[in-house]
Amino acid sequence: MRLRLYFCLICLLGASHALAADNSRVLTTIKPLQQIAAAVMDGVDSPALLMEPGASPHTYALRPSDRRALAAAERIYWVGPELELFLEDLLERQENSVALLHLPQMSVREQLQSHNFQQEEPSGHAGHDTHGQEHDHGHDHGSLDPHIWLSPTNARAIARYMAEDLASVYPQQSDQLQANLAVFEQRLAAVDASLQARLNVLQDKPYFVFHDGYGYFEDHYGIRPQGIFSLSHEVQPGARHVNQLRQQLQAAGPSCVFTEPQFTPRLVNSLTEGLPVSVGVLDPLGSAIEVGPKGYERTLEDIAGALASCLETL
Repeated sequence: MRLRLYFCLICLLGASHALAADNSRVLTTIKPLQQIAAAVMDGVDSPALLMEPGASPHTYALRPSDRRALAAAERIYWVGPELELFLEDLLERQENSVALLHLPQMSVREQLQSHNFQQEEPSGHAGHDTHGQEHDHGHDHGSLDPHIWLSPTNARAIARYMAEDLASVYPQQSDQLQANLAVFEQRLAAVDASLQARLNVLQDKPYFVFHDGYGYFEDHYGIRPQGIFSLSHEVQPGARHVNQLRQQLQAAGPSCVFTEPQFTPRLVNSLTEGLPVSVGVLDPLGSAIEVGPKGYERTLEDIAGALASCLETL
């Protein structure tokens, strides 16, 4: 039922996103970047969204209207080819586009390469979870985890960059951009502290996720999944693989399994039917969250709330 509600909300939100995109001066590829930009640009302008809410950057294909919006925008913010591969050839030739993953101020981690459904051994690096570790920018970017917005620290760095960068687009509103940045940072600090307090007591609760998409969030809040399905968004698992995953879930005992809006209920049910697990929904793109100056914080709260509401019952 919750998955169906997500789809309904996403459809309603997506119906109007393209109306302003063609005429926007600032264009973001995914909703979390739009939310951060909206906080920085509050009262100055409204950033547009390239991909409609609920669309996956892993499978997205550009439409003619998207190309018009990209051509018209004065500034384009995207994560980088590690996430939006479909934009690589187009945006790497545009000087007005910014691949945020590759900013020097980003704290980045490597994406898990293993597809095993099991707990990874600790890396031995204090302060990082078992799925990845932070690195500087002196290595191959092909293995970087692109979900940078799920770190409040990175979100703050993105907002700071946008406030400075957009001063060239809106020179007469540069003071307003900086004032908005200060308000965003204050608001984010308060939300972050609240989430830290709620999640800190849940660090030992067992949960499983469908792919290695939450490492930045988990690093920041000190929580770790017991296992990762590592299922591709595009490829459905075969019967043998599903049976192996079910065996792992059964061995774990009472636990939480977190799916995402794009995964079909049939797949989730085949994995969890008859097992002592509770199913929740995590939406790393904040598809059902409104766009506005407080949208990013609400996306964090939505993810934390989904995690906590299930883990608190164990």
